[in-house]
Amino acid sequence: MEHIPNHLGIIMDGNRRWAEEKKLPIIKGHEKGAEVVKQAAEWCRKKGVKILTLFVFSTENWNRPKREVNILMDLLKRALDEKNMKKAINQGVKIKVIGQIEKLSTSLQKKIEEIENLTKNNKKMVLNFAISYGGRAEIVSAIKKIIEKKIPPEKITENIISQNLWTSDLDLIIRTGKEQRISNFLIWQAAYSELYFWNKYWPDFTEKDLNLAFQDYAIRRRRFGK
Repeated sequence: MEHIPNHLGIIMDGNRRWAEEKKLPIIKGHEKGAEVVKQAAEWCRKKGVKILTLFVFSTENWNRPKREVNILMDLLKRALDEKNMKKAINQGVKIKVIGQIEKLSTSLQKKIEEIENLTKNNKKMVLNFAISYGGRAEIVSAIKKIIEKKIPPEKITENIISQNLWTSDLDLIIRTGKEQRISNFLIWQAAYSELYFWNKYWPDFTEKDLNLAFQDYAIRRRRFGK
């Protein structure tokens, strides 16, 4: 397919509501959503997406009930297990986790460090997991880095700020879950990204839905203010 976005971001919304509408425990929605994450990463890799950033867990999600947060953290640990690490290595996928990593458990931080080190030289696709992530928090982090580097104010440009962020500019954002907002997701990088809102919950997202999003993206004219 022509005009595949170089950097795709997905706001994977709707796991809880999917479970509630089906009168299932919330954990079932998150488990089903985790299955779709694996499939979506594979679809994107095969289609030629170079960077895929998945909004997994926001800074605001820490305010959810403790039991649900624990369920989500357990699913994250499973996603970074040895089997999935080997698969990423074999397929040439570079795994990165962006966000306030220091807020995660020590064991999860260790898993993240391990898989990032094992996949750091892979070139096929970069798979970013945005965990404990917020766009405003990322900008604050970038400012702190710039201060630490003692870059004088007159030297600070948009490029300098971009260089100190956790990831690069986005081409397309897909949001599932029947909402139409970006919810603090990559707000600097999304300045000129195309937005695609899909009227399905994340657990119901399919490869056909991804194709439809890419078809819509392919016919858009990106002027960048010109």
